[in-house]
Amino acid sequence: MAEASQKIPVTVLTGYLGAGKTTLLNRILSENHGKKYAVIVNEFGEIGIDNDLIIGADEEVFEMNNGCVCCTVRGDLVRIMDGLMKRKGKFDAIIVETTGLADPAPVAQTFFVDEDVQKNARLDAVVTVADAKWLSDRLKDAPEAKNQIAFADVIVLNKTDLVSKPELAEVEARIRGINPYAKLHRTERCQVGLTDVLERGAFDLDRILEIEPDFLEAGDDHDHDHDHHHHDHDHHHHHDHSHGGLKHYHDEDMQSLSLRSEKPLDPTKFMPWLQNLVATEGQKILRSKGILAFTGDDDRYVFQGVHMMLEGDHQRKWKDGEKRESRVVFIGRELPEQAIRDGFEQCITT
Repeated sequence: MAEASQKIPVTVLTGYLGAGKTTLLNRILSENHGKKYAVIVNEFGEIGIDNDLIIGADEEVFEMNNGCVCCTVRGDLVRIMDGLMKRKGKFDAIIVETTGLADPAPVAQTFFVDEDVQKNARLDAVVTVADAKWLSDRLKDAPEAKNQIAFADVIVLNKTDLVSKPELAEVEARIRGINPYAKLHRTERCQVGLTDVLERGAFDLDRILEIEPDFLEAGDDHDHDHDHHHHDHDHHHHHDHSHGGLKHYHDEDMQSLSLRSEKPLDPTKFMPWLQNLVATEGQKILRSKGILAFTGDDDRYVFQGVHMMLEGDHQRKWKDGEKRESRVVFIGRELPEQAIRDGFEQCITT
């Protein structure tokens, strides 16, 4: 297996119809960002890319004048990835757009399943564009919209200029009820720094795991002592503590579960436990990810999963003075929470 760092990062871009994915894709394909991206879209026609920006086109691959290339998934994503891999070295990252009605899982799973794809590419992050004005309605009537939020590593909450402050707070609370771990950016017309959505290095899970939302923790009713929280100082994450930890937004059928241990884990117990867990409960587990400290191992191990599929790798040495703790996150439906907690406990080296 190639080192994770040498694999081409792949961003899966998802979002409900009309949320603003097209705006974001057009920026990627036209802005002068100095990077070369390969963008795989569902239907090239739908995107309405400005023809003046297209330089050359063979039947499937269009080259843009900013150096990006764009191609259409007409058939099989794996086949297109293989074609792109032949141009390896020509671009920095790959972006795959999913259709607005789709569940992103099958697209994300491609990067775990096909051996050639796995050798050359790695899932970097799932980015979901959501419409601040209509998301709450979509969450009621469209299960795909909820999956897209639950699945995301990064959420671009777009069209925030079309809603009032209370409406925005409400929609953010709903998002947090479904997925407390994603990085959230509020935008108008998808004005988000491209580095905030692309090449996030989801394999460096620190960013995700340091957001430890208060309303997920036990004992919401008394004031926490906040000293032990790693606070994320960017302004996207101030939690408003005044409304009782947002408990009532904990989404009915989506849950998230975070586990941690300051004692090292036994790899001979943890890996079989994790594999068995996703084999048996994988339908319910949308995403899983973690940073692991194993007994007698100086390297951090990271893994991420989509349903039954897992990928993992030693990532880097633990740094001097870095807290060697293991942290694991699961997001899914009707998770057997107690069983997961008990199973994890049994993997801790005593």
